[in-house]
Amino acid sequence: MTLRYNRPGQVCVEHRLDVPLDHDDPDGPRIELFAREVVAQHNADATDLPWLLFLQGGPGNAADRPSSSSAWLHQALRDYRVLLLDQRGTGLSTPLTRQSLAGLTDSEAAVYLRHFRADAIVRDAELVRRQLLGDRPWSLLGQSYGGFCAMTYLSLAPEGLAEVMIAGGLPSLTAHPDQVYRAAYPRALAHSERFYARYPGDRKVARQVVDHLADNDIRLPGGERLSAERFQMTGITLGATGGLDNLHHLLELAFIATPHGPVLSDTFLRGVDRMVSMADRPLYALLHESIYCQGAASAWSASRVSAEFDEFDLWHRAEVNFTAEMFHPWLFDQDPALRPLRGCADLLAAHDSWPRLYDPDRLAGNAVPVAAAIYFDDLYVDFEHSMVTAGQVRGLRPWVTNEHGHDGLGARPVVFDRLRAMVRGEV
Repeated sequence: MTLRYNRPGQVCVEHRLDVPLDHDDPDGPRIELFAREVVAQHNADATDLPWLLFLQGGPGNAADRPSSSSAWLHQALRDYRVLLLDQRGTGLSTPLTRQSLAGLTDSEAAVYLRHFRADAIVRDAELVRRQLLGDRPWSLLGQSYGGFCAMTYLSLAPEGLAEVMIAGGLPSLTAHPDQVYRAAYPRALAHSERFYARYPGDRKVARQVVDHLADNDIRLPGGERLSAERFQMTGITLGATGGLDNLHHLLELAFIATPHGPVLSDTFLRGVDRMVSMADRPLYALLHESIYCQGAASAWSASRVSAEFDEFDLWHRAEVNFTAEMFHPWLFDQDPALRPLRGCADLLAAHDSWPRLYDPDRLAGNAVPVAAAIYFDDLYVDFEHSMVTAGQVRGLRPWVTNEHGHDGLGARPVVFDRLRAMVRGEV
């Protein structure tokens, strides 16, 4: 089923396609994929325009919309017909939330969710490619987790790819989740230190917020209590462009004077809720550890590994250091969007038969042009892991930079332009 319409300067075509839930069981249950084709209006009738598939970061985030201000999309539309694919479980592709999973038991939901990782996303993309392009390969742009999917694509179906561009998304090919999080906590600490170096007065404010939350029953707009540990998660924004400033501007509005003394302001609480709520991306918390699993269970890796880093202890240290992409079991008790999924999350954390996502031998013999932006100070993807992987993929051209945040692809047009020039051998 397709739907065509015009936007200023763009022609959009919406595509919907039924695909197997389990690609190894093509006659089993099916789910619906949604993808939006976008082309510049002056190129709408061009038949030889190359296609570019965009895979968003996450896991659990829908693709950019054509009305978004993402810098890369404007640049890409000069040369490509772009396909914005909502990865399965996100956006309009059979979205997975506490509401849509409500009819399943914990065990049924966990089995269902095991089919929503990069290997399934790649097989979905191949079905879409064959429907839209036939045997022609397409270009791929992967942002963050989309880059992880790109590595899986190169491992499973490189024949479908003409070129690959990756921004902030080169994963380790072999690391266990424990290794991933042992690298992640020091990065979070470094970003906290960078934050306080810019805004030293916020050390006191963050401590005051934590103490206030410990002594008072403070409710977020959704009605749940805001814990100090969940406030600590606001560090998840520190790796984005403007993230240091955004957290500062949130903290400067933290307290408001009342006849009964200072209280946390509604403005602050709404801002915290926007940063830490998983209501619009539950898969981010549910599947985050599993994207690193290959033949082993995560066993709530981020929570276990946190015991090795007492710098994040809120109660025995004066300084409040912020965390990032670390999802603990307690979050599934505190966030209303996740609370019904706690049992499912426990089963996913215990699952120890995850299939492999990458083929190191195939990547070592790769023949597809690949360019990757590797952000030296990336909060979310480990620099050392990315550099090792860059050396394991034949022909991959790395661009190491500290000029951009993790979301540089969407924030600044130079990132896409540089990757496109690199993958074509122009620089």
